[in-house]
Amino acid sequence: MAKDRWASFDCYGTLVDWELGIASAMARLWPDRDPALMLARYHEIEPQVQAGRAIPYREVMARSLEAIADQEGVALRPNDESALAESLPNWPVFPEVPAALSALKQSGWSLAILSNTDPDLLAASLESIGVLPDLTITAAEAGSYKPAKGHWTRFRERTHADPSRHVHVAASLFHDIAPAAALGIRAVWINRMREESDLPRAAELPDLRELPTVLESLAPAD
Repeated sequence: MAKDRWASFDCYGTLVDWELGIASAMARLWPDRDPALMLARYHEIEPQVQAGRAIPYREVMARSLEAIADQEGVALRPNDESALAESLPNWPVFPEVPAALSALKQSGWSLAILSNTDPDLLAASLESIGVLPDLTITAAEAGSYKPAKGHWTRFRERTHADPSRHVHVAASLFHDIAPAAALGIRAVWINRMREESDLPRAAELPDLRELPTVLESLAPAD
């Protein structure tokens, strides 16, 4: 496997529209609240819940909802704690993703998904994407949540990938681009939100449409 070209991906935010998925689920729970505000609260709280823990992602989402309800003074019925986990299999895939991943596989790239989620939840999203990766590493397998380095450690252990033939692809600056830079891993930032950052990256794209071309330029086939 060491001679293969590897493209590793974050899933949620990069391949699957987790913001729309989370915002829609919270809008159903609290229809009278500002969706943008509630989503911002989730962005703040989830990393705090994840930090230093290896609890299942279902529990992360449940604890995050509980914390949001507490902060915002809104009701959360006991059965509603699982609302995000129950909605996750239906979170939409970004439209260009299946074609881009299929093109990479056809060009000989090995694909890995490094995700802060539970194995069965990731499996449901991969079924929606329709392109199976060669390797998946979840938080349960890594023993930590990104930005901790567990996912990349497991990736190296399982693939022995040549760093010159590995590129990580992700949307999150906090969870992926910053730790990849710290670990010396080349990364392509999928900047769907048109953010600004000084973090180093090998390339920046608005979505995955041009990703096969960019990856070929970063790690040409032999």
